[in-house]
Amino acid sequence: MKNSSQPLTKKISAFNMQELLVVLVIIGILILIALPNLMPIISKTKALEAQNHLVHLYGLQRNHFFMYSKYSNDFNAVDFLAERTVKNGGTANYEYEIVQATNNSFKAKAIAITDFDGDGIFNVWEIDQDKNLKEIVKD
Repeated sequence: MKNSSQPLTKKISAFNMQELLVVLVIIGILILIALPNLMPIISKTKALEAQNHLVHLYGLQRNHFFMYSKYSNDFNAVDFLAERTVKNGGTANYEYEIVQATNNSFKAKAIAITDFDGDGIFNVWEIDQDKNLKEIVKD
């Protein structure tokens, strides 16, 4: 049985604070170098939000058309509920609007509220009654 009153004399190897800070600075510099190359990928990923919501709105509009033989220009009539935007404390990066709705056609638009790559151009997507989803303004 070992005597528990003996002090531990084994030295444990570890990094000191300076070594950790140097590693963190190097990682930060590498991220700053890689970030501009990743911006197009980030923009495409965020655009998926607009595409998914517009396709969902298309489905809701089609259901409304089959029930009432016309498209609606009111989100409440088709039961579309957009998420809160980042400006209002939510997570959505796009605002949605129904540009036109008649008996035979509709057009809806998703407009980015944040500039993903910082160039001053905001991304815009559009969908119509034939499910033609297209990017109107590229970010």
